Amino acid sequence: MLKSLPRKLNEFIHSQSFGGIVLAVAAVLALVISNSPWGASYQRLIDWPGELRVGGDWLVLSKTLLHWVNDLWMAVFFFLVGLEIKRELLQGELASRSQAMLPAGAALGGMMVPALIYVAFNWGNPVTLRGWAIPAATDIAFALGILVLLGDRVPASLKVFLTAVAIIDDLGAIVIIAFFYTDSLSLQAALGAAAGLLVLAAMNRAKVVAIGPYVAVGLVVWLFVYKSGIHATVAGVLTALAVPLSDCKGGSPLKRAEHALHPWVAFVILPVFAFANAGVSLQGLTPASLLHTVPLGIAFGLIVGKACGVFGASWLLIRFAGARLPAAASFKQFFGVCVLCGVGFTMSLFIGALAFRGQSADYETELKIGVLCGSIISAVLGTLLLRMNSRKV
Repeated sequence: MLKSLPRKLNEFIHSQSFGGIVLAVAAVLALVISNSPWGASYQRLIDWPGELRVGGDWLVLSKTLLHWVNDLWMAVFFFLVGLEIKRELLQGELASRSQAMLPAGAALGGMMVPALIYVAFNWGNPVTLRGWAIPAATDIAFALGILVLLGDRVPASLKVFLTAVAIIDDLGAIVIIAFFYTDSLSLQAALGAAAGLLVLAAMNRAKVVAIGPYVAVGLVVWLFVYKSGIHATVAGVLTALAVPLSDCKGGSPLKRAEHALHPWVAFVILPVFAFANAGVSLQGLTPASLLHTVPLGIAFGLIVGKACGVFGASWLLIRFAGARLPAAASFKQFFGVCVLCGVGFTMSLFIGALAFRGQSADYETELKIGVLCGSIISAVLGTLLLRMNSRKV
């Protein structure tokens, strides 16, 4: 069935699915090593300091390997996300109101309900409440990987729907990071970032189609955004939005950049992120540890909140706003995909790292346990539901 999809979308879905397999291997490897005799070495590796100096002492960036991965490497991931968002808005599944209504509403419901569930579990604790957005995002690589592994038993329309929901989720996560996880703002650095964005916009209007200049200016924007107090990965998205969709010869600089970056992001950047962030020591972990409000809020947000939010918002739109169920899909299959939206691994870990940065290491452990448990259970339940209600299409 995937063969009937446009070639670019087909390639995108397959690259995400294979990337999800590599991502899973990296996460499992981190979990195994961190609970082996090499656990201390793993911790020393991710805490390894690295320093970047420009002009002597004019600019000094000193970070651990973990923070370099989360702040700089992940900016490349967000650059790719920005390219995908722009393409979908201009030419893809989000290009028209009728196409965008169902996945947009589903994504909104799938962000709001998990956040409310997490808040309900953590009400009254200002520290843990900072993690309210952790269960609000879907990991597109893992979720699509499961759908593709199920083959032609799942209608291609559901793969397209899940792709659109996850991309809108990513856009929501970017907005959340920019507005809710910025503790302090340097006006001078923010103005520097704004000037860089004006340069990018001018390059777009001047029909600059080479990617190199956008990347060069984007690195400067990244530095200013980092210094401003806004999380630096937002610079990746803002840079991507300036890349032209088409050139005077009918080609697409945006699609060329997207195609070139996909393998690097899927098979290098995200697996490295997973390896650096998924390691958690289970030593001393007791059943009572799983009942703390942070892991419970995250797990219930992903498992229950995502399924109810995505399906509930979709049902309302189909029932009252004229939206249509994805072609050739039954409501039972559709609900199975809604459950799969609870696989929130990459973005959930990323937002959690921002929410609990500078807090006790116990919160980091609880974060990872909640994300891993919620994502795994959502993946298993979604897969079982789709297999039980599948048919060859």
